[in-house]
Formats: sequence, C-alpha cells, structure tokens
Amino acid sequence: MAATGAATHPRLRLGLLLWSAGLLGAVAVAATVLPRLAGETVLPAPLWVITIASVLQSGVLLALAVWIGVATASAVGLRAPAFEAAATRRPIMPELRPQLLPGLIAGVLGGPLLFVSLRFLPAALAGLQERFNPPLVARVLYGGLTEEVLLRWGLMSAFAWLAWRFLQRRQGALRPRSAWLAIAASALVFGLGHLPVALFLAGGFDPGVVLFVTGVNTVFGFLFGFLYWRWGLEAAMIAHGLSHAVNELANQF
Repeated sequence: MAATGAATHPRLRLGLLLWSAGLLGAVAVAATVLPRLAGETVLPAPLWVITIASVLQSGVLLALAVWIGVATASAVGLRAPAFEAAATRRPIMPELRPQLLPGLIAGVLGGPLLFVSLRFLPAALAGLQERFNPPLVARVLYGGLTEEVLLRWGLMSAFAWLAWRFLQRRQGALRPRSAWLAIAASALVFGLGHLPVALFLAGGFDPGVVLFVTGVNTVFGFLFGFLYWRWGLEAAMIAHGLSHAVNELANQF
C-alpha cells in the first residue's frame, strides 16, 4: 500500500506541474488577445465572462491532455525529464541540461523558417497579421508551454501508445516506425488545429489558407515531435518558444 502511494503522488505532482505550465500560456493569451478582439468586434458576452470561460475551457483540455500523457508516455519511453525531476524533488538541471542544446538549435533554426514562411502568407491573411498577432510573451508561453502539453505530451503520447499497443502488440520498446507514425499524426493534428482561427480571420473557407496554415504548422509539428521523442518534452518546449522569439527578432530588422 505504501509503495502504491509513493508511486501515485509523483504522478499527481507531475500532472499538476504540467497542467500549471500549460495553463500559464492559456492565461497569457486570454489576457492579451481577448481584449484586443473586444476592440475589433462586438462580443456576445462581457469580456470578463468570455475570459473566464476561455481559461476554464483551456484548463479542462489541458487536464485531459495531462492525464493522457501521464497514463501513456512512460509506457512508450516518452518523458518530460525536468518536470519529472521536479515532481520527485530531484535536481532539475541534470535532467534539463541534455535538452538545452537540441532545443536551442531547433529554435534558432525554426525562427528563420517561421520568418520566411510568414513572408508567403495568403492574401486573405496578409492584411490581418498586424491586427491579430498576439504579443510575443503570449506566443512564447502558449506555443512553448500550452501547445506542447496538449499536442506532444497528450496527443503524441497517446498516438505512440496506440502504435505500440496495436502495431507492436506491446512487444519491446517503441520502434522508430511507431514513433514516426505518432509524430506524423500529432503534427497533422497540430496543423489542422490552427485552421479554425485562421479561417475565421480570413472570413470563410479559403483553399490557400488551408494549405498554408496546415502545411507550415505540420512541418513545425514534425520538428517538435522529433525533439520530444529523442530528448524530452522540455526540448520541444524550448524550441517552440524560441522559434517565436527568433522570428520576432528577425522582424525588427
């Protein structure tokens, strides 16, 4: 009984840490983007009501993603080493240090890729970029924390577990083929997940917007998924957040 409790509490602490990190990005977006939208459109309810509803919705989705990741990631060798260290009250830096260089390299390379990609925005979105572009802090926190908890920790872990369970029959460690299937599936969902907002801003269905938004975000989904698989969730978080920061820096010149 004591052994079960000892195993349960770190998992609970891990889930709470990941959920809190993800919620930080959701709060940043709600606090910075919704007031801007309120100035552009007539909202169906008071701003404070929509803000609370938005944060609550994100909190529920994050809780689901965190639970899925906690239940499936370790079975297929996927990890969040620094968060796990914090959950078990071990030093964080020894777990974070191996992830820093891959995350930094990917972020430094991903920033210019994002910068170049945005130069080819479809006409339906080009004029809206400045008006609806969230502040850098919101993009870094939401992309680097919230989206990585949702898409990599939650969704990719689930896809990897399903591939391991049904394709590998639970035999051995997660094979590269299964890992790449999970990376591809979660990357595609990552790309498609950006469509509702993009199509709303574009004013309706636009094939160019669909191809651009899905394609660009799927490419980045592959990059972040690979980092999660090979080094850990924090490497993907670093790369994702840094890509936005480097893109912002490039825009200053």
